[in-house]
This record gives sequence, structure tokens and C-alpha cells, in this order.
Amino acid sequence: MATPSWLRERLSDGGQIILDGATGSELERRGVPMDENAWCSPSVTTHSEVLKSIHKDYIFAGAEVLITNTFAASRQVLEPAGFGDEVRAINTAAVDIAKEAIRETGMTEIAIAGSISDFLADGMGLASKWSQPARLRATYREQSEILVEAGADLIMLEMMQEPEVAIPAIEESMKAGVDVWIGMSCRSGKDGNIASSSLRTAEKLYMYDDLNRSFDETLEAVTKYDAASIHIMHSNVDDTTLGIEALKKYWDGAIGVYPNCGYFQRPSWQFVDIIEPSIFQDYAQKWKDSGVQIIGGCCGIGPDHIEVLRGIN
Repeated sequence: MATPSWLRERLSDGGQIILDGATGSELERRGVPMDENAWCSPSVTTHSEVLKSIHKDYIFAGAEVLITNTFAASRQVLEPAGFGDEVRAINTAAVDIAKEAIRETGMTEIAIAGSISDFLADGMGLASKWSQPARLRATYREQSEILVEAGADLIMLEMMQEPEVAIPAIEESMKAGVDVWIGMSCRSGKDGNIASSSLRTAEKLYMYDDLNRSFDETLEAVTKYDAASIHIMHSNVDDTTLGIEALKKYWDGAIGVYPNCGYFQRPSWQFVDIIEPSIFQDYAQKWKDSGVQIIGGCCGIGPDHIEVLRGIN
């Protein structure tokens, strides 16, 4: 398995790529219940038709890359949540559903990105037994291998917030034989200082976030690797702009963005202050003008937001 040549060539030529929008929060918006510990991952088998319809809606909206519904599907999530014997089945099914959506739309040149994240069922972050280095490496290696074997065209690492997590995820996923895209989250400091040192890893998504962790520390660690692209993701739109500026100080490769709207209160996404698609388009135009090549959306961002990305030039 190898990442499609059209995708690599588009990036190397400086071209634009439209990413899809949220999957987990979109499932919830369409009435799919979320698991208290494993969030959206069990819906791969319980609500596969809804998931497929979401993928298809994003394709029809213009998405050229679909991210699998596997953000919370690593063993470090599924086993403590009671789904340990379904790790392979859930990850494989997620890729199969994305492939079915592509096939049923009749579209060509649509890539599948296998999502792998730092999400933990126990919410303890680096204090969790699942965050021990050997366990992290084993779970990331297992998930990346399953996703690629199932047919993922690339690996999308999401919420890479701390070097202790990001480095094992990057190194193990890079062994899977496909391109690796890395997603990082940030937020501005309460003091209003927009210097990169005021950016912190993560918006308040998880109870275990270390909000005193410098974003620069993670940037410095992540940008040492030969990733195919690095993304500012799951950050509000204004902080996404700040994240781009910070990233450019360390990275001269392809850059992507996919921001969020609202906030997470386990196990549900709170749909508050959702940006209007027309305003989202204005932000996307500015990001594109600044050199960003890959644009999509994360939690709270739906097909209507992705559709307007066709209008940026």
C-alpha cells in the first residue's frame, strides 16, 4: 500500500486539497449516541450507514480526503472501555465504510486518511498506564498497521499535544509504509499575548490536558520528522491562525488546517457558537493566501462548511 501519487504530486506542486469535516460530532448531530469512554468509535459497527452517509456528504461537498472514524479506536481506548476484542474489527470496518462511500459516489481521486490520536478512555493522560512508552508504541504500531492493511492511503495523527505522545505515534506510524500527516492543537494565552510562547497544547478538550505545556516545545519535537504535512487542527479559528504563524517558524513543508467550533464535555460535543459557513470561507481564504495547502474542518464543522471551500481561490 502506498499513498496515491496524485495526492503527493498536488502537495509537491503547491496545489490545494480539500479535507473533510468532523465525523465524531457529525455522528452525534445526526442522533448517534456516544459511548461514555470510547466516544464515537463503537458507532462504526452500530451505525455504519449513518457513518457512510456522512462520508458521502463530505465527498459531494468537495472533500478529497476522508478521515476514518478511528480517532478513539486505538487499543488504549477500546480495551479499557470494554471493546478490547474489537480493535481490529472496528478499525478495519471504518476503512471499509470510507471505501464504500467513495465507491457509491463514483468519485475518483479520493484518499482515505486513517485517524490515530492521543485520546484515552481513562482520561488520565500521561499519568495513565496506557501512556507508558512501551504501551504507547505498541498501540500506535498496532493501529497504524491495521489501518494500512485495511486500505488507508495515509495516516492522520491527531491531537499530538505532547512530545511524550507525539514521538512514539510518529515513529511507529511511519513504519506502516504510507505518508504520515500530523495534526497539532493550540490555543492562545489568557493574557492575550499572541507570541508563540503563549500558545498552549490543546483547547480544554480533555480533563488531563497540561495547559502549561509550551506549544513551541511540541512544535520543535514534531517538526524534526519527515512528515508529508503538518496541520493545525481542533483549535478555534483565531487560534488556528496563530498556530499557522507559530508552525512556520519551525516547518517549511506542506501545512494543513482543520479547526473546530464548540467544545467537548465527555461524552458529547457541545454545538455552541458554530461559525457560519460564509465566515468560515473567509478564514479559509486567508489561510490559503498565507500558504496553507490542505483545508477542512474538525468537531462542529459539517458538510455545509466544507462545501464553501470550493469557493476559495
